[in-house]
Amino acid sequence: MRVGIPKEIKDHEFRVGVTPEGVRTLCAAGHEVLVECQAGAAIGFLDAQYAEAGASIAATPQEIYACDMVIKVKEPQPAEVPLLREGLVLFTYLHLAAVPELAEELMRRRVIAIAYETVFDARGHLPLLTPMSAVAGRLSVQMGAWAMTMANGGRGVLLPGVEGVAPGKVAILGGGVVGSNAAQIALGLGADVALLERNPATMQRLSETFGTRLNLVASDAASIERCVRGADLVIGAVLVPGKHAPRLISRELVKAMRPGSVIVDISIDQGGCAETSRPTTHSHPVYVEEGVVHYCVANLPAATAWTSTQALTRATLPYALALASKGAARALREDAGLMGGLNVCAGRITHASLAEDLGYPALAPEKALAG
Repeated sequence: MRVGIPKEIKDHEFRVGVTPEGVRTLCAAGHEVLVECQAGAAIGFLDAQYAEAGASIAATPQEIYACDMVIKVKEPQPAEVPLLREGLVLFTYLHLAAVPELAEELMRRRVIAIAYETVFDARGHLPLLTPMSAVAGRLSVQMGAWAMTMANGGRGVLLPGVEGVAPGKVAILGGGVVGSNAAQIALGLGADVALLERNPATMQRLSETFGTRLNLVASDAASIERCVRGADLVIGAVLVPGKHAPRLISRELVKAMRPGSVIVDISIDQGGCAETSRPTTHSHPVYVEEGVVHYCVANLPAATAWTSTQALTRATLPYALALASKGAARALREDAGLMGGLNVCAGRITHASLAEDLGYPALAPEKALAG
């Protein structure tokens, strides 16, 4: 199979779909790999390294999108949409619940769109979302601490405090991969951390991991309001695979927060969990609304692109190899978890939760592949 790896063009997106070593593995399996010129140069993955690994270096994105499969990091940007075509296998993060117009284009162009974020494994976990969720969770505290400084509109709280001054209060909504990683960093800094979660098994796991250092709170409307109102930093870390993130923080609750407190909404890829959240970029990461600083960068792990690219390739490469070696239809049929990643095929939405959110009738993925 001919596999294309483009240079990402989203704002400050320095990750690349596959590392040079990943390309070496694909080429060793007999596949032809094209890498767009300078795709990984910003993080030290040079064209010469990709060429040495067996790739051909493509001068234009048109050459990349002429391949059988394109492996990306982020969803196609407006300039890339015209390059999409019928039968192209697109393997990347999509988060279509937050961008219905892209879902429409993928359907209209009859792309075979496989979303990293809805692929699941035998345990029901999300193996291609997990590495970037871990990065985002760890970065969320770092970026939240930065946003709380006076220069960024924050109220000037130092999360660990100092002798004689109490530490800052952090409220984390959701105890999954993002939330648990955020808790680890916030506790390590010495912050006063409350984590809200509703799944008893997850709460048990978190209790065993963090002990009494972490204030675990059963999540409901009343506890969310109490913890958010009292927090200096709120981290939104909730996810329903394929669907828009649940709106847990109303505008009225944002108004009730202390002026200069901060919301870091990691759920923004799926539309955000605060009513006042809207996507921001690394170039312009924060805005103030209702007196609260919002940090809602939709590609947060790109801030640490060198680490993130390696972690992402490690997770995605086995699936990419299966798709390339078996062909998309066979690989999907043989792996129910990978089939869970199929969001669009044969001009229809094939993921039930996504279809429900966007108001389309879902086409069973098996029928889409047969068509």
